[in-house]
Amino acid sequence: MSATTETPATASTTAPDVAEVQARLEAAGVRYAMAGFTDVHGRLKGKVVPIGHLPQMARGSELFTGAAVDGVPQEINDEEVAAHPDLERSFILPWKKDVAYFPSTLFTEGKPFEAGARYVLQRQLDAAAELGLTFNLGIETEFFVLKDGPDGPAEVSERDTAEKPCYDLTTTLDNFGWLTELVEAMDELGWDVYSFDHEDARGQFEIDFTYSDALTMADRVTFFRMMAGEIARKHGYFASFMPKPFADRTGSGAHFNMSLADLVTGENLFASGEDPHGVGVSELGYHFIAGILRHAKAISAVIAPTVNSYKRLVRQGSTSGSTWAPVFVSYGDNNRTNMIRVPSAGGRVECRAADISCNPYLGAAMILAAGLEGVREHLDPGAPHRENMYEYSDAQVAELGIDMLPRNLGEAVEEFQADSLSREVFGEALYNSFIDLKRGEWDAYTAHVSSWETERYLKFF
Repeated sequence: MSATTETPATASTTAPDVAEVQARLEAAGVRYAMAGFTDVHGRLKGKVVPIGHLPQMARGSELFTGAAVDGVPQEINDEEVAAHPDLERSFILPWKKDVAYFPSTLFTEGKPFEAGARYVLQRQLDAAAELGLTFNLGIETEFFVLKDGPDGPAEVSERDTAEKPCYDLTTTLDNFGWLTELVEAMDELGWDVYSFDHEDARGQFEIDFTYSDALTMADRVTFFRMMAGEIARKHGYFASFMPKPFADRTGSGAHFNMSLADLVTGENLFASGEDPHGVGVSELGYHFIAGILRHAKAISAVIAPTVNSYKRLVRQGSTSGSTWAPVFVSYGDNNRTNMIRVPSAGGRVECRAADISCNPYLGAAMILAAGLEGVREHLDPGAPHRENMYEYSDAQVAELGIDMLPRNLGEAVEEFQADSLSREVFGEALYNSFIDLKRGEWDAYTAHVSSWETERYLKFF
């Protein structure tokens, strides 16, 4: 549930030569290269070429019909989008070492495609750079690994039955086969895993690894979900990134641990300077927090993007006694009942509303844009909340003037549509496409007749 705050090594500003990249990969035994991008959900899409065709792929040879992919807003008569691979950020697949994956930015008509998720984040990183800032991000990966059983999904370990299984070592060891293979794969890629554990729900785990610049982190998290799924599958299990698979267990977050650093020196600017509210960040950090809180309801649609996400963002809903998820638009110190938390070590800001189903490119872009607005306008978030926010009644919350996060996807989409920041960050085409897609998801859910309804009402009257 934590992330480190040291400044990572800055990425090289010189693009590598494609021939050098090809030679290095061939020497490592790589035979195929993937050019990959995400749909609006954060699922990886792409094409594969023999490694000898890497130079052509680097020039954008791999074309995609956007109309065939969720959230790539194109008509079938539009020019295809081309994947331009990032040669600095490739991954050799640890479970299939003859394949290398290249996160790619989509182009069309000779320029970056405005609605491409990776480019949406790149635009906000450019906006930060104009202020002399870089955005560092660590994302905590919470997820379930389960097996199919005769009565439905079951835990890998038959001993994983406790009401409060968090940090349990015996059941962690029972899962060591797939778990350590995944951790070792992450370290093989240079991600520097520093902690992993059994989380608060049966069958749930968390792996924490060192933060990086936000683009690198988004590349890694999208790849992580595919990698975790493939490694779990090798062992006869499946990985789930559903935010709340079980009504009586905690859900899976993807807490965003964030800081702004000096673009030149790499100095963490949330860790230096005056701390006017005494929770462990600089004045710049408070401006950033205030911007996020101003746009929190619209951001919610992006960082908690599914119908199921809002089953996680509740006060109650776990046999362990807590959901560990926020419902209030508030911030505080080392207090997990706030949407925005400043951990005890200080120097960073944690958004706890994000869940593991989100597209990290789009989520990071929205949060960064909101935070930068707070920085530009020198916004003040007010006094921090150090109390247990779960203990407030709705009447007390209203009396204190504290806003609530949206209570369902329908509300979140309405807030996203009403906030001008959403259109600014996403661009017109993706903004409209996202609203249509998510409103359709909500409408389909509200029209569905669930087993709960039939069990309750079929013979009730």
